Amino acid sequence: MNKDNIKKVLASNPVARPSYFRRPHWTRRNFFQIAGAGITASFLAKEADAQAPNTCTSQNMTTINKATNVIFILMAGAPSHVDTFDFKMTSGVTPAAAAPQTVNGILWPTGILPKLGAMTSQFSLVRSVQAHALVHSLGQTWVQIGRNPAASLGNIAPNIGSIVALQKAAERQPGHVLPTFLALNSDGAVSSGYLDATYAPFKVDPSTAGLPNTTNSLGQTRWNEMYTQMHAEDDVLRVNSPLGQPVVDMDNLYTSGTGLMYDPTVASVFTYSSADSTRYGASSFGNALIVAKQALAANQGTRFIQVTLGGWDMHVDIYGEAGNKNGTNIFTLGKQFDAGVAALIGDLEADGLLDSTMIVALGEFGRTPGFTAALGRDHYLNQFAFFAGGGVQGGRVLGVTDATGANILDNGWSQNRPVNPEDIEATIYSAMGIDWTTICYNDPFHRGFEFVPQSLGPDFYNPINELFK
Repeated sequence: MNKDNIKKVLASNPVARPSYFRRPHWTRRNFFQIAGAGITASFLAKEADAQAPNTCTSQNMTTINKATNVIFILMAGAPSHVDTFDFKMTSGVTPAAAAPQTVNGILWPTGILPKLGAMTSQFSLVRSVQAHALVHSLGQTWVQIGRNPAASLGNIAPNIGSIVALQKAAERQPGHVLPTFLALNSDGAVSSGYLDATYAPFKVDPSTAGLPNTTNSLGQTRWNEMYTQMHAEDDVLRVNSPLGQPVVDMDNLYTSGTGLMYDPTVASVFTYSSADSTRYGASSFGNALIVAKQALAANQGTRFIQVTLGGWDMHVDIYGEAGNKNGTNIFTLGKQFDAGVAALIGDLEADGLLDSTMIVALGEFGRTPGFTAALGRDHYLNQFAFFAGGGVQGGRVLGVTDATGANILDNGWSQNRPVNPEDIEATIYSAMGIDWTTICYNDPFHRGFEFVPQSLGPDFYNPINELFK
């Protein structure tokens, strides 16, 4: 049948209903018109929220609220849990020099962490911590921001310390000269994300010379004259700048930096004696902890301090038995951590600051219970977290692993699942009196930035309250 005949048949047999392509239907244009209207309405609603005086909401949770300060120690490189805070003596692998002894019911490597072994009643351990990823850069960022760095808001997420600085801004007094958020030996610390630079970490590597660039070669009088003249000429562009927030941030940086100059209190915080350095282990890590302790004792506005101790990525010769005896191995690095943290706890207690200062230490993940051919340990999800002070009840161990440290047998807390970085983030916030369920709609996308992602509901991320009971 040719084309003309088909037309004749169709003409002689008309169809009462419209043809397929003329029926009511959703076109691509229809879909985006309707969806666009909904998206626009949703966006405008959140835009309105973002313009409201109160841009944040929360579930008004009851917080622990016992810690005024936090010292967060990032053990970068991922320490071996089975050689430190979840010690397992493996026949034919663990050297006798680890010298394990049972201390207060805990099998403890006195040859690796001798000083902390003598004060187990002053800290608690969580052995059921589990990382989400086994990539160093990803994991280190994850524990600092408490969320997946590759997620939608991951690349604008602030450091936990920046959220603390934001929440504690109202508590700063006019005379406070130290930044709320200090980052010591932490050049790679995550910054303030989408928050302005006021809440960014002040990064410095402590040295015996003190804080650099706090004097001017022309003298204090001339410096003050130049600074005053600069403001006289530039304030029209610096203060409430028409050029935008970056210029305001720069002016705030100048103001904060000037506050650190020619100040004897600042000088005393960032200098330390050789005797103290020796007592803290004579290491850059120990020196950073001295400065951290002195910053809190000065009570000049600092509330969150991040300190980094790297070198834990021990794929090769972890025990220093193959020519690396005096280099970086579990014994040498373990004793740096041990000496520094033990002295820190002791000094904070002596100064009356331990009850108000929570110390948190962990790496980005753990290391394999199995030994490698290179006499080291590879990456592993299971790890530990160390807590002391700030209302934490000492002498507790939450979570139980099997004889090798490979599997978690008992999670040890109410959520009955492994502890994740987000739970540790929630614990820090709760300890400091910050509602971890807070959602602020001032993020660039106005989609809502959760202080702790997925924190709503009984099965989502929560503080480890068992540490405080």
